[in-house]
Order: sequence, then structure tokens, then C-alpha cells
Amino acid sequence: MMSMSLGAQLYTVREFTKTPEGIEKTLRRIKQMGFKTIQISAFGPVDPKLLADWIHELDLYVCVTHNPFDRLKNDLSALIAEHRLMGCDTIGLGAMPGEYRGSGEEGFLQFIKDITPIAHVIHEEGLQFAYHNHNFEFARFDDHTGMDLLFEATNPEEFHFILDTYWLQMGGVNPPDYIRRAAGRMKVCHFKDFAVDGFTPRFAEVGEGNLNLNACYRACKEAGVQDIVIEQDVCPGDPFDSLAISFRNLKQLAAKEEGEC
Repeated sequence: MMSMSLGAQLYTVREFTKTPEGIEKTLRRIKQMGFKTIQISAFGPVDPKLLADWIHELDLYVCVTHNPFDRLKNDLSALIAEHRLMGCDTIGLGAMPGEYRGSGEEGFLQFIKDITPIAHVIHEEGLQFAYHNHNFEFARFDDHTGMDLLFEATNPEEFHFILDTYWLQMGGVNPPDYIRRAAGRMKVCHFKDFAVDGFTPRFAEVGEGNLNLNACYRACKEAGVQDIVIEQDVCPGDPFDSLAISFRNLKQLAAKEEGEC
């Protein structure tokens, strides 16, 4: 079995990617840190051709993106073309939009109704739609959750997932179990560690928190995940330093797990 690539979710360094100059500088810095795989998210305005040129020059692989729901609804053809320019085959959505979240189960069902034709077009164009979870999807409605609806009321071939270890934990489920649940429907998994300060949970660098990420790594292999991507929503200092710590720890974890396989 092939080992998984280890990448960086550039949302982590979003304060540095607000301008074209900042984006180029960040891509070059990420490459210098040793990353070959990236996820694009929360970039400021940039010419798609220019962005694709930088990506190809640096020989970076864009495994997935996060995009505004408005672009998925109203600018899908251009979005697909931009992904082809970058060589990225997966169009991601970072969360179910807020307008669907206030009406319980009905909101989830309406979101599924609205996203289904979009995911179908993406699939017909030879690309893949993928949904990134938080914890609100685990709200319970009688004997099921919103996440159950996303799994069971969508087309497994057209609606995939980008599961996030931190938010799975915050949702009250066992992350490795949920990763295995997504087998065949997840190419990219977000590794994000979970720590506590008193009664308060907080984001942590990979390997510096309490999550059993070794078990998550093994579950990813079982589920057919291709890319594990480091993300940290809030960093205690320079986010590039946090990425470096996470990358070092994740490489050590991967080496240990691959050595035991």
C-alpha cells in the first residue's frame, strides 16, 4: 500500500495570503519548508493563471480547495476551469453555510437538496466535490445526526468528505471510527490536534495535543485516504512555526506507522 502524502492547509497562514505578493511569497516559503502537497483556502484575490503558474513552477500539488458557497452556486464553470489550471481534482466546501444551520434537520435536508446538483455537475466534469466538517453537523435529531444525513442522504460517488480530526472530537465522536466510515468517500483528511486549557479546548500543533493521531493515521490508510493535511485554525505565535512543528511531528508519526506496516 502506498504511503500518504503529508501537506499543509494554507488556511493556517491566511494572514499572509491576502494579496498576490503575499500568496507568491507564502507558496515559496511553504515549498522551502519541505511541503509538496497543499490545500488552498482563504486566499485573497489573485489571477488564476498567475496562481497556477506559481504552483507549477514550484512543483506543488494542490490536493483540494475550500471555496465560498456562492461561487459553487453562481460561478461553477469558472471554478472548475480554475481547478483544471492548477491540476486540482477536488473542489471543497469548508462548511454548510450559516443560512442552513438555524432550522435543525430541515436545514440539513435543504442544504443536501441544493448541493446535490452542484456536486453532480462537478462529477460529470471529471472532478470531485468534498465537504469539510465542523462540530455542528453532530447535532442530534431523534435517532440520527446532521452528519448521518450528509452520509446517508447524498450520492456516495458525488458527495465526498474532508474529515477534520479536531472537529470530529469536538462533535463527540471517535475520529478513527468516523474516518473509517468515510472509506471510499475521502481523499483528503485534516489532521488538527486537540488540547485543553482548564475547561477550554484549543487547537494544537499535530502531536502536541491529546488526540490519538496514530490511530487516525492507521484509519486513514484503511479508508484509502491519499493526503493528510495539517491545519491549525489558531496558532499561539507565528503560524509558520506551528506548521513546522506539526510537519516534523507528523513525519515522525508517519515513519513510525509505515515502519510497523
